[in-house]
Amino acid sequence: MRNAGVISGVSVAHDRASVQEIESASSDDVETVVDRLLTRDGVTEAFSVQTCNRAEAYVVTDDAADGRRALEDFAPDVRDGSIRHMDHEESLRHLMRVAAGLESLVLGEDQILGQLKAAVEAAHNAGSIGPMLEDALMKAIHVGERARDETAINEGAVSLGSAAVRLARSKLGHPIEEARALVVGAGEMGTLSAKALASVDVAELVVANRTVAHATHLAREVPGIDDATGLDAIHELLANADIVISATSSPTYVVDTAHLEAAGETMLIDIAQPRDIDPDAAEIAGVCVHDIDDLETVTDQTAAQREAAAEQVEAMIDEEFDRLLAAYKRKRADEAISSMYEAAEHVKRREVSTALSKLEAQGDLTDEQRETVESLADALIGQLLSAPTKSLRDAAGDDDWTTIQTAMQLFDPGFDDYSMPDELKSVSATDDDSDASRPELDGGTSEDAVPRRVIEQLSND
Repeated sequence: MRNAGVISGVSVAHDRASVQEIESASSDDVETVVDRLLTRDGVTEAFSVQTCNRAEAYVVTDDAADGRRALEDFAPDVRDGSIRHMDHEESLRHLMRVAAGLESLVLGEDQILGQLKAAVEAAHNAGSIGPMLEDALMKAIHVGERARDETAINEGAVSLGSAAVRLARSKLGHPIEEARALVVGAGEMGTLSAKALASVDVAELVVANRTVAHATHLAREVPGIDDATGLDAIHELLANADIVISATSSPTYVVDTAHLEAAGETMLIDIAQPRDIDPDAAEIAGVCVHDIDDLETVTDQTAAQREAAAEQVEAMIDEEFDRLLAAYKRKRADEAISSMYEAAEHVKRREVSTALSKLEAQGDLTDEQRETVESLADALIGQLLSAPTKSLRDAAGDDDWTTIQTAMQLFDPGFDDYSMPDELKSVSATDDDSDASRPELDGGTSEDAVPRRVIEQLSND
């Protein structure tokens, strides 16, 4: 059936995996990931999201085993303990938790919601999202928005940029207000880092970006930035900085060991994914390199402060999760019910047409008489299908998908391909011997009328 299927998910995230492992799992962009997943056996929908702290993918298949197989090689170079595989319900709940900020390194941070929306847009552009993932992702985004509107989950929460500044403050050998700071990158994370540094009033703040115009725009937007420049003079910029926060989207290292030969005492904090700073730079005398993993301890206090709000969000997720499951069940039941009524309507139109033709042969019919025949047929359908409709909705509520699948097969509206069972041919033969001109609603002797004859035979039995 069209709305059937289960979601399977896989996640490589900061709670289990290292920066290197997340980086490895993010080696391809999301468009490439979903395109590849759609080629796997049984996959009808696919979605992927990648951020600094996670790389995840989801697929829809008719069978859960097909979904797990499709995701087996999502992160081939990552150790098993760092990979989380999720079944249908785990995937639904996890997406809501991600959108609400409960799975973020910084509890309740706001950036993840925008990142999730961007990933949904990318998947839509790739044509990889269908009804199952559409409902799941829209519900997750709704939960993320509710969490921030109705609770204090993001009040006082810090971004990765401000967490980096807090780390620098705790590790520097002198007050951060006396430090010269460099932000590499003018995107979302670079902007957050620049704002955090400007808020503590560092002695000097420079933003460097591959595209100088973007750095210049950021300098105009954020009071406290002293200069905006390109990356062509990265050696000099690093030599002049006490603190460096790097947050570009470059696929290769922006800062390597050669750039730091004359840096002297410098703290570098890499919050990019993939990493901007060559880890080997930490071997240079006077150079200290930190990455996202080092921000965990900085955010512990914020996490404790958000505990009460997080409990509210958990309750909200429970509520919305139940609503989503109920909606899926209604859709599946309605699909079967729709097919049942479509099949009945198919038979009704044919039989009414046959009956009216026979009645016309006996004399002209008035419009009122035609309406009476039509109303009789509609009333019969409504009464006959009322109990099966309730049974199918009950089956959906009880997760009895076998009953629903059986109903879909029994009420297949493709009657043009119908073949009369051998055991009913005797019924047809008996009817054929009767007067074919009598004005009955059995459609004469044609095999076309078998659905009504089937009902009669079952009733007689």
